[in-house]
Amino acid sequence: MASYQMGKHTLKVPMTLFKENRAKLIGELKKVNRLDNKALVLLEGGDSLSLYDTDVDYVFRQESFFNYLFGVTEPGCFGLVEVASGAATLFVPRLPEEYAVWMGRLLTLEDFKKKYEVDHVFYADEIDQVIGGKKPSVILTLSGKNSDSGLAFKPVVFKGIEKYVIDTDILYPILCECRVIKSPAEIEVLRYVARISSEAHKKVMQSIEPGKHEYHAEAEFLAYTYYVGGCRHVSYTCICGVGNNSSILHYGHAGAPNDYEIKDGDMCLFDMGANYYGYAADITCSFPANGKFTPDQKIVYNAVLAARDAVCNTAKDGVSWVDMHLLANRVMLTKLKEAGLLKGEVDDMMQAGLAAIFQPHGLGHLIGLDVHDVGGYLEGCPPRPKEAGVNRLRFARTLKAGMYVTVEPGCYFIDCLLDKAFADPVQSKFLVAEKINRFRGFGGVRIEDDVLITKDGIENFTLVPRTVEEIEAHMAQRLPAVATI
Repeated sequence: MASYQMGKHTLKVPMTLFKENRAKLIGELKKVNRLDNKALVLLEGGDSLSLYDTDVDYVFRQESFFNYLFGVTEPGCFGLVEVASGAATLFVPRLPEEYAVWMGRLLTLEDFKKKYEVDHVFYADEIDQVIGGKKPSVILTLSGKNSDSGLAFKPVVFKGIEKYVIDTDILYPILCECRVIKSPAEIEVLRYVARISSEAHKKVMQSIEPGKHEYHAEAEFLAYTYYVGGCRHVSYTCICGVGNNSSILHYGHAGAPNDYEIKDGDMCLFDMGANYYGYAADITCSFPANGKFTPDQKIVYNAVLAARDAVCNTAKDGVSWVDMHLLANRVMLTKLKEAGLLKGEVDDMMQAGLAAIFQPHGLGHLIGLDVHDVGGYLEGCPPRPKEAGVNRLRFARTLKAGMYVTVEPGCYFIDCLLDKAFADPVQSKFLVAEKINRFRGFGGVRIEDDVLITKDGIENFTLVPRTVEEIEAHMAQRLPAVATI
């Protein structure tokens, strides 16, 4: 049986995973009354991207929908699925013979057929000829807008496409919904990449210390997940915020490249997730750089941990994700009030939108082949809420068994948001100024777990120290870094 594996020490992913995904899609398409047995599905895979106008390419990563149905690692391919039979045809680039000098032996059509266990393989310049011979009633292609990025899906194009009836409405919502509920085979890949990412986070926690830079944490994570886990990619730019940088939600971008020198007493917030065969992990660990929590750090950390625990103890099939966000907010505000940072009734704080001052992002998101996976705001799903805080949720659906989500409450002290709250006559009455101002410059805490929704609860795939005591004990066992200066 054909499979993908990055060495004997890594997970073997069978090609049957993608055959099962195709069968799942076909099963849903057969419920569409207006489709007959001559309908076809056509997807276009990703292309290699050059670094601007140079002949240097970015390391290729397959487009997620194409990966879901075919698992193909090469660029420039197309995939065809017949609705009647489920038969799969792969179209691959016809490369010049001299490419073998630079790229190694070129795979034959039969090689591709065996590698990906599809029914047929042709060259991409034969698409029109092959499809024409099938006399399709309609070709279903992907077209839709990603509710996270706001970007539209690139429409499929091939020479001769104008001769066929093309439908761009049916496929996208159905295929997105297929990706929302994970198959048993997908769950095993997600479990693996979460475990590798967890182990890498644990190594980072034991190697980081004052005097190093944020990028040392990133380097440790990348080295472990690739060397040990066979994960050539990460699922997003690593966020390694230390000190006040830990309050910058998407820190680590080109203008703030994880370059701060870590100081004794700083709080670290490291949000990093590996990627294996296209499947993502997304884990955040927060801890003190020197391995010992101060009383103030314990206040914030334990407030976030209590919010995480409340959600993990409540989430299950049939529960509203919006309600989980509000539960996390309520628990966190209660803990901050108990610590003396806030005053008044928590119900009134919630009504005033105070939670969004301390946690301006949503509780979490769907995750799978994309770190912010598709399916959040499809037609027929609950719309994006309008209230402060919940309007940042990446989905507002009722949870279903088989969904895979992140649970990531956070508490941050962001000057511009605090200034806004102090200037607001309603919100300011809940703030204890002398206590809040003591935390300016503190940064933030986020705890993020990757969890599978089950009928009766969750299964947490994230395996890292979480309590104050567990973190301090783990960090006391210091390890040398992968490399030293």
